[in-house]
Amino acid sequence: MGRMNEPPRLPEGSFAAWSRDRLAVARRGAEECGDVWQLEPGVYVAATAGPCEAVLHRAQDFPKAPSPLFPPLKRSSGAPTPEERSHAHAARMRGLRPQTVAARIGEIAPRTDLFADQWPTDQDVEILPPVRHALAEIGVSFLYSEDAPTLLPFAAQLFLAREVLVRPSRWAWPRWIPTPARRFRTQQQVAFTDALRPIIRRRRSSGRLGDDVLGLMLQPSPRYGLLPEEAVLDTLPAITVATFETPTRAAGWILLHLARYPQAASRVAAEAALLPADPAATTSAHLDSLHYTEALVREVLRLYPPSWLLTRRATRQTELADYTIDAGSTVLVCPYTAHRDAREHSEPDEFQPERWLEDPDSPAKPGVFLSFGTGPHGCEGAALAMAMLTLLTAQTARRYHLSEPAGPEPSYQVATFEGLATVGLRLRATVRS
Repeated sequence: MGRMNEPPRLPEGSFAAWSRDRLAVARRGAEECGDVWQLEPGVYVAATAGPCEAVLHRAQDFPKAPSPLFPPLKRSSGAPTPEERSHAHAARMRGLRPQTVAARIGEIAPRTDLFADQWPTDQDVEILPPVRHALAEIGVSFLYSEDAPTLLPFAAQLFLAREVLVRPSRWAWPRWIPTPARRFRTQQQVAFTDALRPIIRRRRSSGRLGDDVLGLMLQPSPRYGLLPEEAVLDTLPAITVATFETPTRAAGWILLHLARYPQAASRVAAEAALLPADPAATTSAHLDSLHYTEALVREVLRLYPPSWLLTRRATRQTELADYTIDAGSTVLVCPYTAHRDAREHSEPDEFQPERWLEDPDSPAKPGVFLSFGTGPHGCEGAALAMAMLTLLTAQTARRYHLSEPAGPEPSYQVATFEGLATVGLRLRATVRS
């Protein structure tokens, strides 16, 4: 007999059903079981706003596991110390904070404008590859400024290595086994760091560190001094890919909604018409004036958070929503269902960008908006991602009416394994008169 305070399970719930349709099972779990439910023994789902917020803020009880995608490379010189890693993270965060992003809007806007300008018109186009390329140019340039052209091809290979590594497989190989995907990942990490190392040394020897994210990481800290080269190198592959991989997933959903909601798209276009004719003249004040566009982006991210499921592991026996969670248990935090909590959002399944205009402070309320996470491990690139996505949305809607291809075939396939994505999304752009 199970414990009385054990989270409920779905009738006939199992990993088999979960694997077939994760979104449907997640919705059923939230609707039928409530705030926290059990997928199988030792695996729990935080399904609504309150428990999701609690797990993400209680980092000591539910820590974020180190990313397995780009683990530190083994080197003869030894791995950076925890203190050095902490310093590297803090330096990186300074380069991604909202005020730093705001000061560089004039660098971001021209590339979103170029993406829109180069969209082939009056034909069905698989749009995510060019979106990814445009956002990669923005993200890599934000991190590395004038050295971005050198590093962009290596960043593209890092992304490819990530995609190969996270493809669904019948077998869960132990992490110590050097599978072909893991060997390819390591090769690309080595190639990236080999390309970045001389850039770091050149900047340090010349004294021109730069005011980009890399430059901030190279500046000596009053407390820690000079950050070792290996600590800089280890921390950058993952964030380099993250600057464009997750925003690309988000952009797919946003462009799809511009196609499906033409009145909303027209409202974005009217707002975007007030942007400067020269994209390089765009400032944070212009970005801040795109109230409805930002609301539309936020609403799409509410309905389809690109990181729709976050994994945490309990370090000790603890309580969550009045249930006992044993040490070692896995807790899946589900922003997808939390954002559909009717206690937090009226008509939660409806696409209503206006809800963010009616209460502009609501994204900061606990549990209401979790697309970038929250707490100690919230997405450090949230400000950059919102700037990229808002400008991309505005520039695209200003130029085009978007539509889905005619015919019985869907314009995309929903992928849920490593995020919520519109795989193969095809759209048609017609010049807006």
